[in-house]
Amino acid sequence: MYERRLTALLPLALLAATCTTLGLAWVVEPQFAPTSWPVRLAIVLIGAGLVVATIRLALAQSQSAARAAERYVSRLCELDSTLVQEENALDLIPFRKEDAPWREFAQKVRRRMAEFARQADEIEMARSGVEVRFRRLAAERDQLREILMNLADPVLAIDSFGDVVVANASAERLLDIRTTDEAHPIFEQLERCQDLLNLLTETRKRKATTPRSSEVKVAAADGKEQFFRVTCRTLATQQHSMGGERGAVAVLTDISNLKTIQKRNAEFVSAVSHEMKTPLSSIRAYVELLVDGEAEDDATREEFLGIINNQADRLQRLIDNLLNLARIEAGVVAVNKSAQSLNERLAEAIRVLEPAAEQKQIRLTAEFSELYLGVLGDRDMLLQAAINLVSNAIKYTHRGGSVTVKSRLNDKEVVFEVQDTGVGLSPDDCRRVFEKFYRVKKDREMAQGTGLGLALVKHIVEDVHGGRVEVESELGRGSNFRVCLPGLGQLNA
Repeated sequence: MYERRLTALLPLALLAATCTTLGLAWVVEPQFAPTSWPVRLAIVLIGAGLVVATIRLALAQSQSAARAAERYVSRLCELDSTLVQEENALDLIPFRKEDAPWREFAQKVRRRMAEFARQADEIEMARSGVEVRFRRLAAERDQLREILMNLADPVLAIDSFGDVVVANASAERLLDIRTTDEAHPIFEQLERCQDLLNLLTETRKRKATTPRSSEVKVAAADGKEQFFRVTCRTLATQQHSMGGERGAVAVLTDISNLKTIQKRNAEFVSAVSHEMKTPLSSIRAYVELLVDGEAEDDATREEFLGIINNQADRLQRLIDNLLNLARIEAGVVAVNKSAQSLNERLAEAIRVLEPAAEQKQIRLTAEFSELYLGVLGDRDMLLQAAINLVSNAIKYTHRGGSVTVKSRLNDKEVVFEVQDTGVGLSPDDCRRVFEKFYRVKKDREMAQGTGLGLALVKHIVEDVHGGRVEVESELGRGSNFRVCLPGLGQLNA
């Protein structure tokens, strides 16, 4: 485009140069001048003017093209990136003509800007994708952290240096751990549980990634011991990927209740074995005496057979009570609830136990409410609970004492109490008297028993009928067992 512009100015430039050369030659060498000096001066001035005009015209055209190029670049910068990439972005007024100056330069600028626009779009799309992935990962991280922190099971993790890096709220409460930005060595944090510390330390040194399980005992801040099953495995870290040591993570599952149940089951089996062993040993011993002919007369044989029969009855009662407890605890016992008169069930229990009370010369009295005490319950179970309480009072009341059965209405509940003037219970005995097979050591010689009667009463009253059973006692002065049951209403007897 520059050549075409210079070609258009070339004739004018040649004419100006010729006139200027001739004029100067005539001024310097007058002998070559064909005319007078005023004409020669005029020719020189015209030539000089033509030269100046040619220079100014060239400069004006160059400045005009530069301003047009500047406007074009400014317009390109104002366009959207998608418009810059289109071919019609060049269709601007200064450069519509093919021979427009600076057109080639403007085309290069547009192409470069279009390339930059495409790159910027690609970068923006990549940035948007990365931002979306980052937000998703951040949301997943926050969600996982929230789940981890709200887990009921304590979770603890250490890095390859043995510093605590993760501890959820449960672990912090249990082990008194405080996680901050500063390093906290594991041996400083787990002073309460040396077993857990040893397990984590050993796991860090293992190359295998298979989890390890163990049971540990942790002493809480209040001194109470808790048992946990710990599942521990190695934790890969950046140092490990570079050939360094591993970290370790441990999940603790509270098995204190399971341990308690296991302990109770062991005690239960031991107590059942002991209770069954005693009558069976007696039966076996007297059978052997009979077989060996130690009973030489009928009276002795009758005595031996009577003991065997009593022990067999005791064994039968033990088995029946065990079966009843097992059925009630398993929820498979057949319960036939209907409207019952509490006073009638209590009177029936008293009639059953009057012979036993008379045999020990114990005064068995009833103080029933004159109101109708209705209760929705199973007739046989209510009778069994009343018989067990009255029988227990008779067993542990000395000869000549008294046992009183009372009933009354208390707001929406019906209540019956069995009071005796027996040996009484200590505060510790009152807390444990309803446990299976629990018998007060100092009173075991007073009467035979299986230690299941009061436990059966508690299950019948609380588990089957939704009531509660309580005991008040004083050593040497007697006991008062109270049973509260939901009532049906109040009617005149």
